[in-house]
Amino acid sequence: MTYFPINVDINNRHCTVIGGGQVAERKVKGLLACHGRVMVISPEVTTELADLASRSVIKWQARGYEKGDLAESFMVIAATDDEEVQEKVHEEALEANILLNVADVPKWCNFILPATIRRGDLTISISTSGKSPALARRTRQRLEEEFGPEYDLALQLMGALRPIVLDLGKPHKENKIIFEKILHPDLLDWLQDGSWQLVEDHIVEILGDEAVVKNLLAEVKK
Repeated sequence: MTYFPINVDINNRHCTVIGGGQVAERKVKGLLACHGRVMVISPEVTTELADLASRSVIKWQARGYEKGDLAESFMVIAATDDEEVQEKVHEEALEANILLNVADVPKWCNFILPATIRRGDLTISISTSGKSPALARRTRQRLEEEFGPEYDLALQLMGALRPIVLDLGKPHKENKIIFEKILHPDLLDWLQDGSWQLVEDHIVEILGDEAVVKNLLAEVKK
């Protein structure tokens, strides 16, 4: 199976999680981090999921799955090892053309969840197309060592600079050259070391407006 990699906007979309154990808890946290509206269906849930439900962060139906539970769902994650439930959830999702992931059972999935590293808005995902979650985790662990918090700072910096550069009104080709110049080979090292003066001097040399650059860096450093 070859999967088409995409990033999906689930902001304020109805996401259903079948199951209430530790795996379900991890999936719920991931959905909440992306601002999904989460419904958990399970007779029992972890202490943390129960706490989220008590604070109305998520909704919890304290029972087993029933046909029709997926009716309003944009996305469904089945985090249960009950094979009969897995198959029934798959059948309903297939009929309704709903996005479905069944944890650790690729045959029932129409999408899979890659191992993921997050550094702020920078997301790096590793997929083995469901063949080896263990290898995906090992690869993620190695990449976590390589991609530190300086990448988050670099992305914040580039995101803040983008409208400033575009407002200069230069042609696309010139903007591209400016962005490439800003991404100096040593920029990540400067950010990692906290060498903000070097960052400031570098950007001022390119853009020329020292006051704007100082204010921008002050915001990024917060």
